Formats: sequence, C-alpha cells, structure tokens
Amino acid sequence: MDSKKPSQADQHILVTGGAGYIGSRLVGSLLEKGKFVTVLDRLDFGGESILGYFTHPRFCVIKGDVLDPKNTQHAVQEAISRGAPALNSVVHLAATVGFPACQNLGPDKSWQQNFEAVKIVYAEAQGLGAERFIFSSTYSNYGLSPNGKEVTEKTPLNPQSLYAETKIAAEEYLARNNNSTCAPLIFRFATIFGTSPRMRFDLIINQFVLEAFAKEELIIYQKDYSRSYVHIQDVVKGILMGLDAPQDLICGEIYNLGAEEGNRTKEDIVSLICSELPKTRVEYVERSFSGDMRDIRVSYSKIRKALGFRAQRSVKDGVQDLILLLRSGLISDPFSDRYRNANLSLQ
Repeated sequence: MDSKKPSQADQHILVTGGAGYIGSRLVGSLLEKGKFVTVLDRLDFGGESILGYFTHPRFCVIKGDVLDPKNTQHAVQEAISRGAPALNSVVHLAATVGFPACQNLGPDKSWQQNFEAVKIVYAEAQGLGAERFIFSSTYSNYGLSPNGKEVTEKTPLNPQSLYAETKIAAEEYLARNNNSTCAPLIFRFATIFGTSPRMRFDLIINQFVLEAFAKEELIIYQKDYSRSYVHIQDVVKGILMGLDAPQDLICGEIYNLGAEEGNRTKEDIVSLICSELPKTRVEYVERSFSGDMRDIRVSYSKIRKALGFRAQRSVKDGVQDLILLLRSGLISDPFSDRYRNANLSLQ
C-alpha cells in the first residue's frame, strides 16, 4: 500500500449523485469508515434518502447540477470550510441511468448528463487535487455475448442503447485523458438489485418481486435471455475497495463488478421469486421490441484476482430482503413514480 495514503479520518470523498440508489447506501458506508463525505446532487427525487446523515459532523450536502463546474468547487469548498480535509477522491455516480430514462430524456440531454458531465467533473477533480476518480459505467456496453461466452473487460463493445453509447463515450474520454495524478477507475456494474434508502422498483429483480408480491402475477418476455445481477451491498463493497486499493491497480483500469453466480436467465429469477412467493402466476410471452436487448454472461475474474473482490449477497438474499421490505409497509406506495428513474419498465 502507498505509505503516503492518508488515514481514514483524513480522507475526503466527493460523491456526485450521492442521494441516489447507489449513492445513498455508499454514503452511509463511507461515514461508518470514518471518511468525510460531500454529496453533490440535484435531488430530483428528493433528499430524504440522506436526511439521516444531515447532522453528521463529517457530512456535507450541496444541491446542484454537476454540469455547472462551479457547483463542484462550491461543494468541496463548503465541506472544507466545515472542517473537511483536502479532497482525496471523487465517486461519480450522477447520471441518467438506464435506457428507458435516456429514451425519455432524449439524446441531447442524455449526452449532456452522461458524457459532458464526466468531462466537467473529471477536470474539476484534477483541479481540486483529487487523487482518484471512480466512474460508474455499465455492462450494458457489451450488448450481447459472442457465441454465448462470458464477456471480459477485453471483449469488443456492442452497445444496444443510447444509455450504453453515452457510457462508452465517457469511458473512452477517461482513457484518452488518463492522468496518473488523478487516477480514473471504471467499474462496469451488472444489473443491481436490493434495498436502498432511495429505493428503485424499475430494476428487473426489484420490479419482479414487487409485481409478484402486489399482484401475484408476472408477465415475462424473452425468458431465456441471460443478464448479470449484483446486490447493491456488493456494489458498495466494490467501490470501497476501489477507493482503498493501491494506485497501480486502479489507474486507468476497467473492472466488471458483479459475480458469476449472478449470471442468470429471466426464467431463473422468476423461479427464485416463485419459491418465495408460491402464489405467483407466471405467463411467458413471445415478444420482440427495440431497446436494451442484452443477452449476456459476464466474467468477473479480473476484479477477483486484482482486488480480491467476491460478492457476498446472492440473488436469493436480495429477493428475501425485498419481500421483507414490502411486507413491512415501510413504503406505502411502491408503484409511485418516485421509485422509478423512468415510467417505461420492461419485463
């Protein structure tokens, strides 16, 4: 490990999109580790997800759009004025996430949010002295598995959606502008599932569990299509490892973040849900449509060998957690738009 690396208490992390689905869980974990956390977020879905941290002595939140570079500077400077040390790292989660959300927003704004914003925040990160820049990308970039084989970080990219196109462009920009003084690290997340303070029910597993629980039925298209899934707790774990790993293991690197156990067909997911909710009626429908048509299996050997990452939460764990959440009544209207990034949701 780098002997010059600051102690946990001296580390200051900026999380863009920190009130979101991933960010709101990440912030809590960072604070538990003793790090100072600054959040910059437009708060499109409100700030209740991080309200519990508001009075924490090592927490600062600024409402603002990352497209305005002055907001990044203001957020960091405000945190420092409250006692935070100099900025160490940026975790860039702010984005328009998923092909339905990008489709609803349109190409121009999607490119602004998912590409132009990356250029702005990365430049600001360098100017503010950050040593690491973690970028949240997606395995959607691969599109389809060639010949059914598991894709690796070296597999040619074959985007099937506007969302993936914007993420690939951002990855390529970071690769071209790789600055060892502010090391970029790219994680290509699998499809995430599980509970979060900023809950989402427009992600496949979360959506399926909600439909099965509330309606006792599922209508499934393309049951044999494979995707890769990862629990949100393991995504947070991977980001924390990226923040703490030696610089030479992360500078300019791309890692798929997930687990081979998460490579599942839709039919596999439905079977797991039905084992927990046996009253669920399932109808399989043959239907084709345009969009993010991934049929893919992903290799996670690189992140396991280089960073020692191993997922701890299974798909079954996540399904059980989601059912407990719904049974608890903590979310009174889970079909509300506030729990979705976009109204379009495909099964």
